Amino acid sequence: MAAIPRLRAYEGPAILGYGFRPFFLAGAVYAGLGILIWLPMFFGDLAIPTAFAPVDWHAHEMLYGYLAAIVTGYLLTAIPNWTGQLPLQGRPLAALVGVWLAGRLAIAVSDLIGPIPAAAIDLLFLLLIAAAVAREVIVGRNWRNLGPFGGLTALTAGNVIFHVEAYGGGPAELGARIGIAAAITLIMLVGGRVIPSFTRNWLARENPGRLPVPFGRYDVASLILSIPALVVWVAMPDAPTTAGLMLIAGAAQAIRLARWAGDRTLRDRLVLILHVGYAFVPVGFALLAGARLLPRFVPLDAGIHAWTAGAIGTMTLAIMTRASLGYTGWKLIAGTMTQTIYAAVLIAALTRVCAAFNQDGAATLLCIAAGAWIAAFWGFAIGYGPMLARPRVKSR
Repeated sequence: MAAIPRLRAYEGPAILGYGFRPFFLAGAVYAGLGILIWLPMFFGDLAIPTAFAPVDWHAHEMLYGYLAAIVTGYLLTAIPNWTGQLPLQGRPLAALVGVWLAGRLAIAVSDLIGPIPAAAIDLLFLLLIAAAVAREVIVGRNWRNLGPFGGLTALTAGNVIFHVEAYGGGPAELGARIGIAAAITLIMLVGGRVIPSFTRNWLARENPGRLPVPFGRYDVASLILSIPALVVWVAMPDAPTTAGLMLIAGAAQAIRLARWAGDRTLRDRLVLILHVGYAFVPVGFALLAGARLLPRFVPLDAGIHAWTAGAIGTMTLAIMTRASLGYTGWKLIAGTMTQTIYAAVLIAALTRVCAAFNQDGAATLLCIAAGAWIAAFWGFAIGYGPMLARPRVKSR
């Protein structure tokens, strides 16, 4: 990871010393809790006083609850490196975490407090983050980072639309698609920056030879093909042309990934997991195209969860573990605990995709996927929580 930027004089709790600390920990805990609650809701054994339909609550809290927290932790950590501005710390950071927690509670009890107050509380968090990121980019005049800001803006807009749909009788399909598309866009933008960089650094040091192809015209072309395909999918998921655009985008992203020399990183799990997580991006494009072209053989659910459980789940954990190690002063080494976390999230993603194809065994597969997902994110919380709550150590 990049060197941690200069900080204000700060003597408060270490957990509030930097944005990634509270948001990675809270997001991981909530990712596991959300699935622990969702599974009995799905089987009809549990109900919570939310105004959302159960499936809408699940989709919203995974996209605009857990994912929003991780994206915030990443941006609050990365942007000071990009712009040279001082990071958010202490009481302002605590207040932001409080707003996020208030949103989770408001959604859970929205049937009691009313949908409009719940929406206002929930929407405040992403609006504050978008405003803060915009300010940092503008003040720092770092225009090349408008891409991540655009993805965050789309995520914010998707949350607004999600509330309108859900409280209007639902299902909130458009709001969910916008959230997923925004997340995949962020993965393509940020992944295209960090995966080749981390891969090049490790290969140059540990395994000289073929290196990742530097960012160039092909990467720009792949994004020009893929982002419009996502926009068309959001607006017209069932249109015949959408499937063709998705296939082209999937092929473009698969070629892009192959150019990053991931096959040469098998010995470094911290780098390898980034390539594996990104592989779910082209797989999701292909499965969603297949759901339109071959609906009898490819269920829609398979592509959706290749992106959500696969790309989003794996990439967030990959970034969370690497950033937590680097920014707290530990060596960038994936120990047994970290590799177990990676294995668990991959089992969760693959099992969830398989569940979409196997209706007879779906209930069992869903339980396995849920258990593995909880193990992955609570494993992160247990293993990395003490690291996040303590001051940065001397490099180990």
